[in-house]
Amino acid sequence: MKVLTVTGYKPIELNIFKPNDHRIVFIKEAIKKRLISYIEEEGLEWVILSGQMGVELWTSQVVLDLKESYEINLGVIPPFQEQEGRWPEQYQNDYQEIVMLADFHQTIYDDTYKGPYQFKARDKWLIEKSDACLILLDEEHPSSTRFFLDEAQKAYNNNAYPIYTITPFDLEEVVMQMQDEISDWNQD
Repeated sequence: MKVLTVTGYKPIELNIFKPNDHRIVFIKEAIKKRLISYIEEEGLEWVILSGQMGVELWTSQVVLDLKESYEINLGVIPPFQEQEGRWPEQYQNDYQEIVMLADFHQTIYDDTYKGPYQFKARDKWLIEKSDACLILLDEEHPSSTRFFLDEAQKAYNNNAYPIYTITPFDLEEVVMQMQDEISDWNQD
């Protein structure tokens, strides 16, 4: 696997309302662990995503951190120009920084938002250009991820496109591991 697309929930779908919410640390750690395993075990070279608020923006930050230790590239491909225009200021700033630091950046449509068809085109493009996808997903509550998941499942049915997930159970494991590490550190 050389190219992986990553997506997941927006902050509000996770009941995260502040960009410094402590739960983001656990989400980013879960993403980091997965990406490292794909880099080390499968030769992952590119992570591509649209850069939307939440999981995709946090993944971008993780990838940029991983660049210090690994040969990994980041592609940010938003569906249209000014996708961040209505976001809270902190997320706008984070997005603009990610775009500046990405190895590749290009919009699907060279225009501002015109309709939901742009999101569908984005999902299809990301799937066509990647070897697999990683989705932060609670299958009982897919929220907005269901649209990407539907497209990914079509690709899976047509040509066995791999769909990997980070589930609530995976996040709980990361929380417990990080708490154990802190506990061990405090005992030293």
